[in-house]
Amino acid sequence: MRFRLLATAAVFAAAAFSPAAMAQGHPEAEAQALDLLKRGIAFRTVAGPGNQTPAYAAYLKQVLVAGGFAEGDVEIVPMDDTAYLVARYRGTGTAKGGAKPLLISGHMDVVEAKPADWTRDPFTAVVENGYVYGRGATDMKYDLSTMVATLIDLKRTGFKPGRDIVLLLSGDEETMMRTGAAQAERFADAELLLNIDGGGGRLDEAGKPVLYGIDGAEKTYADYELTVTNPGGHSSAPRKDNAIYTLAHALAKIEAHVFPGQVNEITRASWTAAAARAEPARAAMIRRFLADQTDAEALAALRAEPGLVGQTGTTCVATMISGGHATNALPQRATANVNCRIFPGTPVEDVRKTLEQAAGEPAVQVRTLDSGSIASPASPLRPDVMKAVTDAVHARFPGVTVVPAMTSGASDSMWFRAKGVPSYAVSPKFMKDSDDFSHGLNERTPVSEIAPSITYYRSLLTALAR
Repeated sequence: MRFRLLATAAVFAAAAFSPAAMAQGHPEAEAQALDLLKRGIAFRTVAGPGNQTPAYAAYLKQVLVAGGFAEGDVEIVPMDDTAYLVARYRGTGTAKGGAKPLLISGHMDVVEAKPADWTRDPFTAVVENGYVYGRGATDMKYDLSTMVATLIDLKRTGFKPGRDIVLLLSGDEETMMRTGAAQAERFADAELLLNIDGGGGRLDEAGKPVLYGIDGAEKTYADYELTVTNPGGHSSAPRKDNAIYTLAHALAKIEAHVFPGQVNEITRASWTAAAARAEPARAAMIRRFLADQTDAEALAALRAEPGLVGQTGTTCVATMISGGHATNALPQRATANVNCRIFPGTPVEDVRKTLEQAAGEPAVQVRTLDSGSIASPASPLRPDVMKAVTDAVHARFPGVTVVPAMTSGASDSMWFRAKGVPSYAVSPKFMKDSDDFSHGLNERTPVSEIAPSITYYRSLLTALAR
């Protein structure tokens, strides 16, 4: 009897996770994902007074336990006014190449949304004209809900991963990112991390797929404060050493400074793919830049385009300025903030020194502000990850280009990369540019994305957790 039960289970598992089965719908999981999303939007998971992230975590734990997770395998860890969640899907320990856990990263918190500014209440989910509206409908309670529904669906259909799958949901990714840092410290021995808060596909305005991007690197976020102090005096007796003028001259020099062009394995792959699709003049500049990052003409041409400049290397730009204390007095103090997005592998302190040198004014003091971000290396283009993602994408859109990418934003992936855990952003969503309102008013996601997202996640997890 024992042998026959095992044989039957093996046949069932093979059928349940074959490509043909993957292509079929999963109506129970799809319905649950939509319900989770609608309920999740109702939790006001915003930093500050009334933060409901801990309550949202408690709700998710209840759902996961009801869906087959052991009570002791779902943990909520409070941190200040928020919390993070850990849910462990137990594996058999027979994974290829070892049994280190596969991490799935996301976050429960959202950016603030003021109801008075929205057409609909941002914390009441509304399904209208084929879209789910609400704060987090895209970033990122959508991905969270579809992933939770997928994990429960895998439990329901008997999937036994070779390694543990550990769902990590942070609670302050949009603000201080302390929970993500704590999770990385705790799970630094993992095999790899799949971040569902990033990556994804792009549709043109006719709804046809353009490409899919898998983020394997991210730039380091850093703010630098430039300060000039001065004894000041009466405005009727101006002097040459004016704090505002000195700061203005320094900012002009920083504006003129040319940071070097840089590439890594991730950006080389994405530039190569971009050149294949670009019109001839742009393609020629891309190929020149790839061949020689010191090619000033190619670098200037690519940096002239807002959509490309961030991929060429470190960028810095003045974002805030303040100075003076009275309209009839010489300024005693002038400050400016310079925001930098630093290419992976470049130390934050090196950029500070570069700004100091570029300013060329001994009176200008440059200090690094605490931004909650850290430098992290680019992740290698792992063949197993690239194949699993490509297979999952092509099951929906055969032949669409899958492009490695570097993001200029910050995510919880940086904490794991800094600990040596390769991390990849792999959201299944395909969206039109005109539908993307992340962090903005009237955030929305097409309901039609839910079904293919469940199929995609099942394909990805069963491929990488075996």
